[in-house]
Amino acid sequence: MTTNTGITGITRAGKTSATNGRGVLRNFAPLLIDVAVPLGAYYLLKNGFGTSTVMALALSSVVPAARTGWGVLKSREVNGLAALILLVNVVSLLLGFVAGDARLMIAKDSAVSSTIGIGIIVSVVLGKPMMTAGMKPWVVKGDPGREAAWARLHAGSARFRRAERVFSLVWGVVLLTECVARVVGAYTLPVDTMVWVGNVIMVVALGLGFLVGGALGAAPMAAMVVAETKAKADAVLEQG
Repeated sequence: MTTNTGITGITRAGKTSATNGRGVLRNFAPLLIDVAVPLGAYYLLKNGFGTSTVMALALSSVVPAARTGWGVLKSREVNGLAALILLVNVVSLLLGFVAGDARLMIAKDSAVSSTIGIGIIVSVVLGKPMMTAGMKPWVVKGDPGREAAWARLHAGSARFRRAERVFSLVWGVVLLTECVARVVGAYTLPVDTMVWVGNVIMVVALGLGFLVGGALGAAPMAAMVVAETKAKADAVLEQG
């Protein structure tokens, strides 16, 4: 009986692990498409087929642009960020063909980071941190008790609201820094080098955003929500 239970537990753990693995892969699939495919396509077109640098950059940008456009059509909803990314890609392609400037086409990626970064910082100044929408589901985890705890803390805790602002501010600063690094790299490093360095800069920026933003904002907020939820539950039990 013990053996069967152990086997069942291992089987369930294996299924859970496989499910989590598929979930992680599904979440990171767009990033892999937007990073790996253009990078591989650029070097294949330039070194394998001998196309010009500008043409290789232009054609390698088609896949992420098409993916973004398809996402907008599929959801039947105009997402501001997706529309911005698509617009920047299209404009950069046109500018690249007109000006024939490969460095301009690389630097265009910074337009997305800078626009979002500035928007996030402005939202903090206005008292409506933009990154809260993406962070809140991670904190409350769909639990009604945590949802209620979030509302109480947001209404009555200055420390909670400060952590919320810090989380968004970290992301705004990180994205603006990424923008500067991309522009500097685009006009100082060889184009072939910057094609892959740009992706490294993006991954490092995302990592910093998650680590620093999590440590200074999301993690303290999650701890406060858990403590508030427990305190409320204890109070209800005492009254009962």
